[in-house]
Amino acid sequence: MARRAEEEYDYLFKVVLIGDSGVGKSNLLSRFTRNEFCLESKSTIGVEFATRTLQVSDPSPSHPAPPPVPSVFPEFFLLCWTFHLDQMIRFWLLVEGRIIKAQIWDTAGQERYRAITSAYYRGALGAILVYDVTKPTTYENVSRWLKELRDHADPNIVIMLIGNKTDLKQLRAVASEDAQGYAEKEGLSYIETSALEATNVEQAFQLILAEIYRVISKKNISSDEPGPGIAGSVKEGKTIVVSASESNNTKKQCCST
Repeated sequence: MARRAEEEYDYLFKVVLIGDSGVGKSNLLSRFTRNEFCLESKSTIGVEFATRTLQVSDPSPSHPAPPPVPSVFPEFFLLCWTFHLDQMIRFWLLVEGRIIKAQIWDTAGQERYRAITSAYYRGALGAILVYDVTKPTTYENVSRWLKELRDHADPNIVIMLIGNKTDLKQLRAVASEDAQGYAEKEGLSYIETSALEATNVEQAFQLILAEIYRVISKKNISSDEPGPGIAGSVKEGKTIVVSASESNNTKKQCCST
């Protein structure tokens, strides 16, 4: 079957979601990729991932507002899945004409899966570290997650700290100012979200992808340079580049068995 033009892309960015179990990582992912929220979401087992393709464009005032998230058609594979959008999303803040495919990995928060998930830090260009604003313990554990990330990932990885579940206003136990101060001290970007109400979810993912793109665009890396496997090549721990021939051959599968 002929490939759709919408499935073409210039860059593939791998971003990992990390944080304690129950902070809402999977719901952030499903809100971003499918615009869905599951009240009965279960803990992730091992590692799962979803992809979303975005078209970057010039942030000039003449551009119309971004369209709403379109419908998607899931295809399930073992312990991972990929979602193909039926149209491109206009992605603000960047330069004209580049299409980015964001591959977001949702890692299990439970200690018993840590040996499995640590391997998936490798090759990540960005990381989203999530805590629950109603549970101080999840915020206290941020430093441990950050240490693990920096031990396993590239030292120049782009990191965003997210305080999730802001819809539970009466239960808030972590002050925004405290988290903002910690993020500034550690050199992280910071934003608060509600996956339930879809507050700042789109913005959070766009911001981290924009920062990754900004960093790699300064490296002048060619999008047609060949590299191994589905991820393409990695230069200085900054970018994954996929050639046109690689994308045609590899995007038919989600993950190896």
